[in-house]
Amino acid sequence: MSGDNAKVTPLRPKRRCPECGRAADRVHFPFCSDRCKSVDLNRWLSGRYVIPGPAVSSDQGHDAED
Repeated sequence: MSGDNAKVTPLRPKRRCPECGRAADRVHFPFCSDRCKSVDLNRWLSGRYVIPGPAVSSDQGHDAED
């Protein structure tokens, strides 16, 4: 080989954790830890994150029972 100290480039760049900004861990991807993964899940379950869409009125939410 031409150089034993040749730098190995990773297959893809390191991703950052969306919660804290640290480097993401392969086990918890896309998060860096179980804690950050749990924080994100809690935000979804508590309704702090929402997916925008048209408003649903109360009569549209249920099918009419005949």
